[in-house]
Parts: sequence; structure tokens; C-alpha cells
Amino acid sequence: MSKPSIILSGFADEAAHHKTLDQQFSAFAALGMRYFSIRFVDAGNGIKNAMALEKDELETVKSKIAEYGLSVSSLGSPIGKVKLCDVEDGTMNTYRLFDQYLAEDVPRACELANAFGSKLIRGFSFYHPKGSSIEEHFSQATDQVGRIAEVCDKHGLTYGLEVEANLVGQNGELLGKMHEQINNDALVLIFDGGNLVTMGYSPDEVFQQYEFMKPGLGWLHIKDFLNPKSGVVDHVDEEALKHFVPADIGDSGHAKIFADLVNFLPELEARMTARGVPGVFLDLEPHVKGGGQFGGFSGPDGFGVALRALCRVCDEAGIGYKVRQFSDIQEDRGF
Repeated sequence: MSKPSIILSGFADEAAHHKTLDQQFSAFAALGMRYFSIRFVDAGNGIKNAMALEKDELETVKSKIAEYGLSVSSLGSPIGKVKLCDVEDGTMNTYRLFDQYLAEDVPRACELANAFGSKLIRGFSFYHPKGSSIEEHFSQATDQVGRIAEVCDKHGLTYGLEVEANLVGQNGELLGKMHEQINNDALVLIFDGGNLVTMGYSPDEVFQQYEFMKPGLGWLHIKDFLNPKSGVVDHVDEEALKHFVPADIGDSGHAKIFADLVNFLPELEARMTARGVPGVFLDLEPHVKGGGQFGGFSGPDGFGVALRALCRVCDEAGIGYKVRQFSDIQEDRGF
């Protein structure tokens, strides 16, 4: 009897010093990975977010993906990582008129995801004004996220909400509540233990937040963090975060989470395959050489360390995964 399995993926830009396609894809191919999330790329005209790719750059990226035998697991978009309200709150976060955002940015993300052959768009739950109560903004954020999910659904896609500091959905309980209220299969949640630890959650509290997310869980981002402080904070200075580590040595408690995940995987896989996704992705976003509000860096060496750490945690939990084998090379060559 085969054991429950996941699909390894990761943010390829984290493995590349200069974000070029060859750097990103060479690192992933050498590590034995088949899937990646696309975010920042240099397709010949400088580094830019995938959302800003021109038509010729898009074709270049698609050609390189095929050359290296890769597939896109998700579009790592910045959708929802903007201000909910047009107020000055001392942050550098931008504001977009939502109707315009919904008519321009969200369809663009859907267009790109479909062009890359991915069924998933990573996104966020909007920034409430710094220092304000989440409760007074929760309904507005929920309505806007629900409308984004509707657009994604019309394009045959699923919108994944990542748990992250300073957003309306900054913990699993809030995201679980948002998911329940929206009640749309085109919306799922993305667990990220490292992001929760940056806010001061203990390992037991991280597990509790994971449990809040399970009814709406879609996939997991894998990073971890060593928290030098205790107690949950209201606001995180994301540019000051310097303690990201591989998944087997941080304070997220991945071992306990994966011990639960191994039994939950069949249900989760059925949930995602019903949306046209090939399985359950564990998406590495390690940040082991630094992370910030809109991305992070691990380098090819750091990404390899993070991948091997994730594989160790999977092995200990009895979770299966696959990396490229010689048989895959034979198949690619037509043997």
C-alpha cells in the first residue's frame, strides 16, 4: 500500500542570485524538482514580477520551462497585498481602487496562471490600516476576497490565501472564518508556519492555527523561523526579520504538523484534485538568507539545504514525495 504523498514545489526565484531563468531552472532541475511557483524573473529585460511580463517575455519563460522539464505549481502573485482603505497609516503599502483592481489586476493574474498551465494563484487578504482593529475591517476584506475568488473561478482557477503578518487574515483563525463566510470552493488557504512564528506564536499555538485552517486548507508554504521573543505582536517589521531557518530546526513545529498532515492528506488531495490540481503542493519559500515583505532569498545552496530539511521532516512523518530519477531522464530521452 502506497503512503500518502505530496508534490514538492518552491519559489524558484529564491534559488537564483540574479533571478535569470537559467539560474532558477538549473537549480530546480539539479535538485530534482519538477514544479515551481513563479514570482520574480529576469526574462532578458531585467528583474520584474511575473505580473509585469510582456508578451515576448512570457513566451521566453514558457519556452525555458519546457526546456528544463518543469511545470508551474502556482502563480506567486501579489494580489491582495495592498491597502484595504485609502488612508495614511505610516506604512509604504499602496492602495488600489478595488473595482479597478478587480477589473485589471485579478484578470491579469488569471491570464498568466492559465498561460503557465497552473490552476493556482497565491494571494493575500489585504492590509487593514496599521493600528486599527481587524474586526472593523473584516467584512470589507471578506467581501473583496470573495469577489476575487469568483473571478478566479470563472477562469477555472483557485485562489489561495496565504497566512501572513499585518494582513486582515494574519492568523489561521481569521482565515478560517473568512473561508467559511465566503463558502466558495475556488478559495483555499495556504498555511505557513514560519510566518506565524514571526508574529510570536509558540509551536503549540502554530499547530492550533493550522487546525483552524484545515477545513479550508489547499496547500502549504514551507519556511521556518527561530523566534527570539515570546508573545504574539500586533504588527511585524517584516524588513527586520533575520531568523528564517529550514523546516527541521525552527519553532513552527513542522514535525507535529506533518504527523497530523499524513492522515489528512487523502482528504486534502481529493479537495485539490477536484479543482484540477495534480495533488497537494508543499511549496518551499525558505528565506534562509533573508526575507522581506515581497520576497526572500536562499541561493542555490540555501535552497538545497531547505529542500533536504523538508524531505527529512516528510520521511519522519511517513509522507511520500518524488524527485527526479534516472528513469525520468530515460523517459525524457524517449528510451
